[in-house]
This record gives sequence, structure tokens and C-alpha cells, in this order.
Amino acid sequence: MDHELFDPGQFQADLALKRSPIPAFKKALRHAREVLQARFEGGRDIHKLIHDRAWLVDQILRQAWTTLGCPDEADIALLAGGGYGRGELHPHSDIDLLILLRDGTGDRYNEAISHFLTLLWDIGLEVGQSVRTISECQDEARADVTVITNLMESRTLVGDEALRQAMLDAVGPQHMWTSAEFFRAKRAEQHARHAKFNDTEYNLEPNVKSSPGGLRDIQTIGWVALRHFGTSDLRELVEQGFLNEPEYNILAGGRTFLWQVRFALHALAGRAEDRLLFDHQRAIARLFGFEDNDAKLAVERFMQKYYRIVMSLSELNDLLMQHFEEILLRDAESAEIQPLNSRFQVRNHYIEVTHPQVFKRTPFALLEIFVLMAQHPEIRGVRADSIRLLRDHRHLIDDNFRSDIRNTSLFVELLRCREGVHRNLRRMNRYGILGRYLPEFGRIVGQMQHDLFHIYTVDAHTLNLIKHLRKLGRPDYQEKYPLAWKIFCRLPKPDLLYMAGLYHDIAKGRGGDHSELGSIDATLFCQRHQLPAWDTHLVSWLVEHHLLMSTTAQRKDISDPQVIHDFAVQLGNQVRLDYLYVLTIADINATNPNMWNSWRASLLRQLYTETKRALRRGLDNPPNRAQLIADTQHAAMDILVRTGIDEEDAEALWAQLGDDYFLRHTASDIAWHTEAIVQHPEHRGPLVLIKETAQREFEGATQIFLYTPEQHDLFAVTAAAMDQLNLSIQDARVITTTNRFSLDTYIVLDADGGPIGDHPERIREIKAGLLEALSDPDAYPAIIQRRVPRQLKHFAFEPEVTIFTDHSGQHTTLELSAPDRPGLLARMGKIFLDFDISVQNARIVTLGERVDDVFVITDADNQPLSDPQLCERLQSTIIRTLGPHTQQSDNGIPHSIVF
Repeated sequence: MDHELFDPGQFQADLALKRSPIPAFKKALRHAREVLQARFEGGRDIHKLIHDRAWLVDQILRQAWTTLGCPDEADIALLAGGGYGRGELHPHSDIDLLILLRDGTGDRYNEAISHFLTLLWDIGLEVGQSVRTISECQDEARADVTVITNLMESRTLVGDEALRQAMLDAVGPQHMWTSAEFFRAKRAEQHARHAKFNDTEYNLEPNVKSSPGGLRDIQTIGWVALRHFGTSDLRELVEQGFLNEPEYNILAGGRTFLWQVRFALHALAGRAEDRLLFDHQRAIARLFGFEDNDAKLAVERFMQKYYRIVMSLSELNDLLMQHFEEILLRDAESAEIQPLNSRFQVRNHYIEVTHPQVFKRTPFALLEIFVLMAQHPEIRGVRADSIRLLRDHRHLIDDNFRSDIRNTSLFVELLRCREGVHRNLRRMNRYGILGRYLPEFGRIVGQMQHDLFHIYTVDAHTLNLIKHLRKLGRPDYQEKYPLAWKIFCRLPKPDLLYMAGLYHDIAKGRGGDHSELGSIDATLFCQRHQLPAWDTHLVSWLVEHHLLMSTTAQRKDISDPQVIHDFAVQLGNQVRLDYLYVLTIADINATNPNMWNSWRASLLRQLYTETKRALRRGLDNPPNRAQLIADTQHAAMDILVRTGIDEEDAEALWAQLGDDYFLRHTASDIAWHTEAIVQHPEHRGPLVLIKETAQREFEGATQIFLYTPEQHDLFAVTAAAMDQLNLSIQDARVITTTNRFSLDTYIVLDADGGPIGDHPERIREIKAGLLEALSDPDAYPAIIQRRVPRQLKHFAFEPEVTIFTDHSGQHTTLELSAPDRPGLLARMGKIFLDFDISVQNARIVTLGERVDDVFVITDADNQPLSDPQLCERLQSTIIRTLGPHTQQSDNGIPHSIVF
């Protein structure tokens, strides 16, 4: 009896003081919560903590049962179910109760049961309850695997234990849910649950209970064992030969760690919270004693431990579920054995070793098994005994193994297989082979970057990139990625792309430039695998420059021929361009698919096409700006003449425009603008045009063209108006004519990250909103005060603002890196307005919780900013306006707690 947690004598004394029992129960529960919190903060063993809480609830429920005079008869019993039935309760876990009645009792106990449940509600004890007879239990259990699972784990709190045993007999395997049927149902249930989390342990905010590798996976193993062996004790699985001692220790240790995390989550949230949200990750990292260092934040180190543990639990879950499948489902099948070689054979579609000494006698078989599975895609997986042998012999992978030409040849052969490259690299990672063979890869297993852009751990992202590269070669991806598909299919050596993909982020978390450090690792890998010098140089170059194409497309004005020429010089040849383009497409999609949108696709396609043209022209022949402008004007005029526009009218308008306009826009857009302006009487006010930017909707954005008298607040007004219209500006180009009219082109996406498309009502709404704002710019549109999304609140950092004059000396460039917030661009427009600054060009890039925007600006006289003090005031104003204003709370949990 734990009198500190619950004192029966004191409880009875408190009951005697009041007519109602409710105050006594509430006082006991309040006192128990305080005791448990003190034990939690004092570092009490997690097993004792969760059993302490279950014991406490046992006492409360028994007292409630007896206080109401519930009958102590053989026909009724109070049972605990679910996790509570196992004696495991976290601070806010569900309390599952079953009031079990013997058949034929009728409604005799209805009033007592109603009073009992009402009391539980009144004292603040949230329970999930059911009232069933034994026959009803039998009917419910036969129809629902969840019900049979709860009944199997039940225990008697009050009443005759014989009643529960009668119920268990009625729902036993001899009547329903044989071991095989139960396993099939639980396996399907697990597959469906994993699918909700994209079949990955590596979610940014994983669910400690339900995500792959979480507590539910461990419980599933226990449930299958309970149905088959009659016990859910994991130790019993060792006795039955399903687990060995090291595997049991991993399973038990992983469960202990997850219990610690879940208990801390409940304590921090003050409710039943099983999601490891950003709100709590930093606090729990401190609770567990993690600290920041030069390479990683404390939260990143904590999360890496979490991911590695759940990955090892997933691996064991795979092994045990595979073992159960072989024992429960396939034992009765006649064995169909297909020999592969002297070391491996296929038994009923699953590969296995031919004898237990295979890996010990021929260690190269540790890699060969994955090559064989890639060469024989009909193989569904590895048999459980062979998985265990893989795990038991992976220590044989040492420096001698890594330098053995048999092993290096096998690994390269895997990368050159026609099918199964990603699938078997993932298997190698899950079974702990890949990180042994490539120790540098082993260091990034489970490594998470604490931001919203990188939604996978580095190892998961890397393998996901390989998966996307493989998809680019499939015919069904031709429509979604037409250019990338075409290029990929003509690559002479796609395996070099996979090698670059494996190493592109390999140096994350070491400090320093991960691209440069990874390039060194990639070179050593290629040399160890005896690749030719040209191949080695290409792989190393791709790793070092894997971010070059995306940063150029997103942060620079790729309509500028000089930008294209400089980029082409960095690449040097068409082969690098082809490989880099495909790698970039896969990298963006594998980092965060939500960040891939039609506008990024069109930017990369444009950069590829223009660079290809520059390479064909020759790097010694830089672009002739005058000729490019003349060619564009000629093509635009051809279009205009066909539409009936007078050449003189067009030329008169063009004479008012500078060279930048004809470099930044295509001939078709110039013709579109010109025709509309020529036909638009000035007295009708601003002109607003809207159309898609590309023929293919899935690789386009929406272009909004504005023609209006110039005014210094035009960008600010437009940005605020578009924000009100739920439009996301991706690119802004501002041209001022000599007669003081402004021709502004905005590339926008709708709230869902796609183009507006063919939606007349939406287009009319946008036109009306912009015309209203532009027609009366003094009535400045209000900046909408939207709620900051929960996840963004946890990534508050000081904005970084860099201001410099570009090489031409004509403009000032302002680079902004800041936390993403609703209305950010509208606020920037207001700041520029307050400083009397004109925006000539803007590139908007949002990467998770961070924006990296580039603005080309001038003063009111269209001159670069030359006053250092003005620049300093501008910089400080932006930082003050966009910076974090509140510090995140850690919910008052002491930082000194260590579990």
C-alpha cells in the first residue's frame, strides 16, 4: 500500500466530513497528482511512475464502487481494459472500463451502474466505459478486432474473477479469432496505421504512440503473442525463440525511452498528447539533459536519439511480424524452394540463407543478398531467421570489408540494377547494413534539422531522393516532369547520379560547408570503388554544387543574359547541366514535397533551357544584349501585326521603355502587354491583366500585369492588396516608362501553392480588388492580421538584412532572411513606402519557416541608395518590424529534471 499516494484512512475520514462523497474523491485525486508530479520531477523510474498511476486509479475506482453500495455479487464485475488493463497509465491516458454482467441479469444493475458512472464524471475522472454481458462481449468481439484486443488485456478490479474467466473462455481462439486470423487483422491494422504517417518513422512531429516504431508497434507484438502463446510478456518471446537476448534488450529499452517521452509529453501539455510537437521538443530535450554544441542544437541531438530508437524498434517489429507470419500463416504451406546460388535460396517468395554459417564464411554475402533481391524483383523480402543472421553478423563490416573489391563491386552493381535500387538501399538502412558499409552515412541516420523545410531526417531524405530519381525514369512520370524525364532517360550513367545523391547531404551536422565536405567524402567513395577519374570528378562536382541550380533559379534574375552566362561558365558543359537539373528536381521533391510548386518548376526549366542555349553558343561568346533585345522586339511585332495592332503605336510605346523590359519578358508577353495598353484609354484608370504563365498548368504560375500612372507607394499598395486576396507573390518586375507610367508584372500563386487557373469568378475577384486598390492608392489597404500558424511560432529568430549596390551601380540590392509570417511582404511594402523607396524587382523564396527574399530597390529619384545612415535605419526598421516579439514558454517544467 502506497500511503503517500493514497491513504485509505484519510480518505475515509474525508468522506465522513461531507454528505457528498465528491469532495473527498477530488481531494484524493488532487493530492495524488501532486505526488506523481513530484516523483516525475524527482526522476522516479518510469516503470514505477506509470504503474503508480494505474494503482492509484485502481484505489479510486474500488472506493467509488463500494461507496455507492454497488452489489458485491457473482453476476457483476468491474474490469480494467486496454493499457489500463496492463497496469500502464500515463498522466492523461485513457481509462478503459468494462462493467461485465452475467447473461440473464436483465436490467437489475442499471440504476447502480448509472450512479457509479455519474460519480466518476463528477469527480473529474474521464473514462471510456462499456457495459456488456458475456454474450454481448462475444458478439462484439467476433465483429471487431479492437474489442477482442481490449478483452484479452482485461483484469478484474472489483467482482468475481470467475466472471472474467468465463468471458475470456467465450471469446477464446477456439470460438473466434484464431491466432492466424488475429495476426492477419493486426497486421492489416498496423499497415493502415503506418500509412497515415506515410510509412515513415521520420515525421517532423512524430506520434510517440502511433507512428511507425512507436509504442503501438510494441503493443502489437505483445497482442499477437498473447493470442498465440497466452502471454504478453516480451520476456516470454525469448523463451519461445522469437527474440534473442540483445533484441529483447533493444525492445525493452526502446519501450522505456518512449514511455519517458510520453509521460513528459502528458505532463507538459496537461492533457493526453502523444504528438511530439515542436511546442515540446525543446523542453523535453532539456529535461533529458541534452545541450547545444557547435554542430547541433540540443533538440536536434534529442530527436536524433528518438529517431534512431524508433528505427531500431521498427526493424525489430519487421522481424517479429515476419516471424509470426511464417509461423502462423505459412507453416502449413508446402515449401516452394528456388535455389539462387550456394549461399541463398527463395522459399515461398522470401529469400533465405542456405545454412546459418553463410555470412560468417562468406562475409560478402552481407551485400550480395540485397543485389540478389534487386535482380529478382519477385522476391518479397527476407525471411525472419535470415534477417536475424544479417543483424548478428553486421559487425563483420569493417575497413577490410569496405576495401575488398568483391564488396565494392557488389555495391556498385546494386546501384546499376534496373529495378529495386531504392527499395534495397532502404532495406540495407533498416537492417543496419548501409550505415556500417558507409560509416559517413551511419552518422546521419536519424539526424534531423530543426526547421520546417527539411521534413525528413538526413538519411530518410537521402533515400527519398534516390526514390525520386528512380521515378523520373518511369513512363508514368513523363507528364508530371516532362523535361526531367526526357533528360534522365538519356543519361549515360544514372548510377553516378545515385552516388551523388547518396553523398549530397552526407556532411550535414559536422559544421562547415556540407557541400564541400561531402564532395571530399564522395571523391574517397569513388576512388575506393575504383571509378574512372572522369566519373569521380562528376560525382564530386555534383555533390559540391548540388544547391547551385536551385539558388540561381530562385534568388537571381534569370531573365538577365549575364546571369545565364555566368551560370553556364560555372557548369562548363552540357553533361553537368543534365545531371544537375535532374538531381535538383529530385532534391527539392525529396526535401519537402509541399515546397515544390508550378513556379519553381518553370524557373528551373527556364534556367535549364537558357543555359543549354548559352553552352551551345559557346562560353567564349557572351550574349549580345542589343541583339537579344532586337530579336525579342521583332518576334513580338510579328505577333502584334497578326492581331491588327499598328506598328507605329507599338514602337511609340516601346520607345518609352528601357532595355530591362525586353530582357525580362518573352515576346508573347510583350505582345500581350502592348496590345492591351494600346487599346486601353488612359482615362479608364489602371489596367489589370491576368493569365497563366505557361501552356502546361502543372508547370506554370499566374501572371498579373498592371499598367498605371507611377506612384511611389505602388508596390506597397499592390502587395497589401494581393495579401488581402490570398495571393502569394513569387516574383515582381517593375518597369517605369519615360512618361511616368508603371508596367508591373507579378508572378503569383494561389493559397494552395498552384496557379489560379481557369476560374472566371476568382479572376474577376482579383481584378476588382486590385482595381479598387490602385484607383485610390491613398486609401492604403489594411495589412490583414492573421494568426501565426502554430508551427511557425516555434521558429522565431532575428531577421538578417544585407544591403549593397550591385555591380552595375544602377540599383541597390536588399537581401532578407526572416521568419515566415502572414502578411510579411505587405509589411515590407509598407516599410519601403515609409522610406520613400521604389521596388524595381523582387524574388520571393519561402523555405519552410524561413523566407529568403531579394529586392532590387532605388530611392525616389530612381538612384541607388547612397546614404549609409539611411541604409542602417532601413535595416534596423526591418529587423524590428519582422523580428520575434515573444519568447516561447516551456510550460513551467523545470530544466533540471533528468529521467
